Amino acid sequence: MISPVLRVSRPFRIHTLVLCFTGIVTVECLLLLPVAAAQASGGLPDDSRVRIVVLPFDNLSGQAADAWFGRGIADTVAAELSRSGISDIVNSATSMSSLLEPVGFEGGLATGRSLGAAFVVTGGYQRLGDRLRLTGRLTAVTTGMARASSVVDGPVDDLFALQDRLASDLVAGFQHSPDTTGSHRRREPLPVSASAEPTPGEETGAPVLSPMSVQPPVLVSPDDEGRVTIRPTKLTEAIQLDGQLDEVVYQTVPAITDFIQQKPDEGEPATEKTEAWVLFDSEKIYVSARVWDSVPSSAWVANEMRRDTSQLRENDVFWAIFDTFLDRRNGIAFYTNPLGALGDFAFTNEGSPNGDWNPVWDVRTGRFLGGWTVEMEIPFKSLRYRPGSEQVWGVQLHRRIRRKNEWVFINPVPISAGRGAVFRSSNFGTLVGLKVPDGSNRLEIKPYAIAGVMTDASASPPTRNAWDGTGGVDVKYGLTQNLTADLTYNTDFAQVEVDEQQVNLTRFGLFFPEKREFFLEGRGIFDFARGGGSSRRASALRSEGGDSSGSYRGGQAPTLFYSRRIGLQGGTILPIVGGGRVTGKAGAFDIGALNMQTNDAAVSGSGQTNFTVMRVKRDVLRRSSVGGLFTNRSVSVVGDGASQTYGTDATFSFYENVSLIAFLARTQTPGLDAKDLSYQGKFAYAGDRYGVEAEHLVVEDHFLPEVGFVRRDNFRRSYGTGRFSPRPRGIAAVRQFRFEGSFDYIETADTGYVETRQTQLGWLTEFENSDRVGLSVADNYELLTEPFEPAPGVVFPMGGYGFRDAELLYAPGTHRRFSGYIRARLGEYFNGSIRSLGVGRARLELTERFSVEPMLSINWIDTPQGAFQTNLIVSRLTYTFTPRMFFGGLVQYNSSTESVSSNLRLRWEYSPGSELFVVYTEEREMDPLRPDRYSGPQNRGFVVKVNRLFRF
Repeated sequence: MISPVLRVSRPFRIHTLVLCFTGIVTVECLLLLPVAAAQASGGLPDDSRVRIVVLPFDNLSGQAADAWFGRGIADTVAAELSRSGISDIVNSATSMSSLLEPVGFEGGLATGRSLGAAFVVTGGYQRLGDRLRLTGRLTAVTTGMARASSVVDGPVDDLFALQDRLASDLVAGFQHSPDTTGSHRRREPLPVSASAEPTPGEETGAPVLSPMSVQPPVLVSPDDEGRVTIRPTKLTEAIQLDGQLDEVVYQTVPAITDFIQQKPDEGEPATEKTEAWVLFDSEKIYVSARVWDSVPSSAWVANEMRRDTSQLRENDVFWAIFDTFLDRRNGIAFYTNPLGALGDFAFTNEGSPNGDWNPVWDVRTGRFLGGWTVEMEIPFKSLRYRPGSEQVWGVQLHRRIRRKNEWVFINPVPISAGRGAVFRSSNFGTLVGLKVPDGSNRLEIKPYAIAGVMTDASASPPTRNAWDGTGGVDVKYGLTQNLTADLTYNTDFAQVEVDEQQVNLTRFGLFFPEKREFFLEGRGIFDFARGGGSSRRASALRSEGGDSSGSYRGGQAPTLFYSRRIGLQGGTILPIVGGGRVTGKAGAFDIGALNMQTNDAAVSGSGQTNFTVMRVKRDVLRRSSVGGLFTNRSVSVVGDGASQTYGTDATFSFYENVSLIAFLARTQTPGLDAKDLSYQGKFAYAGDRYGVEAEHLVVEDHFLPEVGFVRRDNFRRSYGTGRFSPRPRGIAAVRQFRFEGSFDYIETADTGYVETRQTQLGWLTEFENSDRVGLSVADNYELLTEPFEPAPGVVFPMGGYGFRDAELLYAPGTHRRFSGYIRARLGEYFNGSIRSLGVGRARLELTERFSVEPMLSINWIDTPQGAFQTNLIVSRLTYTFTPRMFFGGLVQYNSSTESVSSNLRLRWEYSPGSELFVVYTEEREMDPLRPDRYSGPQNRGFVVKVNRLFRF
């Protein structure tokens, strides 16, 4: 019932008054409460146009017996607003029957707008056994930002007391001044039932507080653009990094709460409570969190401890992400799971993540009876930022609740961002009031020493048990606060992990990723014509060209700088004498410059070669950039003299989901004149429900970037795709359908003959448990201008070939004990038939420390030219001792080369930034038809390497 203190101060329909006061409909229909806001209460200014819409609360558990809760909670909130001095009831201008059911957050905003209201109250309730959680938000209709919010937990029997507490919180937050919008009232920890038993390591007693002096700040408020603004707490003493959260600061400084869902229910409050703190002292920034969870620890998804693995991101994870230059384009991310694993990466242009960026930082986690805790410690020495001691950064706090496939953020991110939401620095909040030390003239020296014994039967002359040892050094120096120079002498290859082999049934080359440490850090700044991560989502279609391995970057577009061209040629290592690199920002410019010198190698016939790469990119508009890139190789591989590449690119991002990419590049190669251009124009709209992409790309016959990578040459490509991806509300088990179609049309650039034509149709279903099932069909045409030999003795003659095939996909959710994808392909292959079975990106969890990652690719192909079968079996085994120490084994069998290889590797980060490697590699020829299937070892090596980081 509506409290009788409500007064009618303006006309409205009599039937509404009767319905409300008789309790037949009450506030589940609608309450419009104009704000009289007395000056003494410090509320809103007197404005007769300001109204609050209170809507029924959503039954998140879906239990029919609890359906009446939502109306009662809304009734209580309305009554509490009334008792606080808000009077005046007016009638809705809409039909009362249309609001008998909750309309959700977005629907609430729409309702508020249609009624001319300034604020809307929405919320939900969730029942877990005999426990109940209430969540509520009072939101400004025009900005979508929370004016007040609350999360309340307790027994179901205390429903009326809980709804009173929730209403009190919302009213208190509403009466707060506009400069401190957002109610972050602390709640007592959620009690655990007597039957619950803590797991080892969980807190069972009262915390012991350590003395500390703090300066409590205003924590969270919105800025003029509606972004969450966080003012971190200045500490006079460093916290003890133990994951216990027992310092005084956690008791005296209110936590940052109010995390908002990105998925599955965009804009709704998180279903699990998270409390976070951002702290700093003169040397470090700290991010701490108390991560509540309503299920026991046995139900958490925590099965990875290795640093930076993709599986770690598929656990229950807490993130802190910073945009230290406040350019709303780039950022750095730090994350961990309940096991205390370390994860980090840097990203550029709201995409292009570099997971091999490994700064010095630390984290500890702990457990308590209601969840788990996090303490991150990040030295300012590990970061780059703008000049000046007073800093303003972009900031995002993020949590993934993996069993629910739920992503929540402190500053809202649209669901259309997909899996690229963590890169959306344009949607970050703002961190203000941070004071940092001077970042210039920092010096890091990292020497290494290596020794090992090698056997190489394929060398000329062959070597057996040859001992060798060497050393080198890398130096990093801060030229300015945001420009860093990296120098290397006798660059090391020993820690390089062997490449995973691939099966190639196409006519074009494969792209293998860089694995050498020196070239990995800062690589994003050298990316050319790469878009952001806004459209990163699962696709119903296969990768371009039917290659599902993802073995090349950027689709068909050339890569102008491919660092594997330096020091590697035709599978042969060319010793790198040394070199240097400068990377960073200067105002609105990103700058990258690299120069490397390799020695001559008799085996490859190469002389001493110098490589130069220069990259400049300027930020323009809000989320866009233009830039240029230049590369030079002093000794060309195709003629006498040097070769160069010149390119200019532009990437534009508009609104939330519209992007444009364009580039123009030219090469100069000895002996190759004219026909040396490449250019591209690409448009993409990547909304959540609809998606469209169109591209035109040209690579001329003599376009040869000798410090880059070109998958195919001499072609002109036109490509288009469309997507419809609804989220059905009537099918509880399905989160989203995806229906896609694409058309790929490729001609030879010089003659205009159709060389490749492919039409694809695909369907993919993502379930609420994150499993995926999909089916795609393709109609292909290939023109062979020269004979193609996919296997020894099987040669397709020149001519045109039309063929069709279908592929079925099943991908279990990545939180499951077995995850990855299984693909089955059936159809035609040129003028024959193909049957394929593939298992990729797979992982089998044996324990939380021990996992197996199998990969399988089997192809049965039968053609008039002959039949053949390709088998590739790869298995990676990993045992993790601690987050900084693991043992890994990689075993590969490839029927195409009739070889089996193994790589066994122990990595121990014995001190932050300092590592010990023990590596054993072996490769043998293998013929399964021989009685003695294995030959002697063709290549074998045992290496021990140690490095040490010194920071000044």
